[in-house]
Amino acid sequence: MLVAAAVCPCPPLLVPEVAAGAAAELDAARSACTDALGVLAASRPDLLVVVGPAEQSGRGAHPQGARGSFSGFGVDVDVRLGVPQAPGAEAERVLPPSLAVGAWLLERIGWADAPIEGLGVGEPLAPERCIQVGRDIATRAARVALLVMGDASACRTLKAPGYLDERAAPFDAEVARALGSADVTAVEELDAELAYELQASGRAPWQVLAGAAEGAGLSGALLYEDAPYGVGYLVATWS
Repeated sequence: MLVAAAVCPCPPLLVPEVAAGAAAELDAARSACTDALGVLAASRPDLLVVVGPAEQSGRGAHPQGARGSFSGFGVDVDVRLGVPQAPGAEAERVLPPSLAVGAWLLERIGWADAPIEGLGVGEPLAPERCIQVGRDIATRAARVALLVMGDASACRTLKAPGYLDERAAPFDAEVARALGSADVTAVEELDAELAYELQASGRAPWQVLAGAAEGAGLSGALLYEDAPYGVGYLVATWS
């Protein structure tokens, strides 16, 4: 059963070495992520699953101990999704960037509260499939927690990666409301086509969360909401 979740953005810029001189611009987001992970730790889970968007090569399960790297962003920073439990686990395929950011956040707080697994989900995954994946995750242990990585729209300003789209701000506002209030139905009903058009990478992971949270009776809190680079970043907790 799902007992807690933390929703965090997944830009590699959260890693100070990647952001370099602009690192301070996301200090508030990092602080909110730390607070959200504190909610996960306080829930005393038996299993933590980190869910995030992934390209084809990063989709599927990633075991505890899987490695990630930010070398593709020009810095020599490596991370690992917890301590490997089995010989050779660290040699598995590399974590996708979203899960690498999640692993970095967990390393930052010294996570040692429960076993960890990673799950990369593809952006095209249909809402009903995402919801079913979440339902299945919720049955994996008596007390399951989720760290859900993903960004809102990338179309909030003229300089945003997806340029300015007038639909982006209302979409992000509804996402913030739904995640901040743990509105399972609203998250499940997010428009996948609109999310794709607005380059909202978090849509599929959020709907995995919604599936896992069905019947759990969790309440939500929105800890952070901003779009510093024209991309919507949200931090929320469900507990």
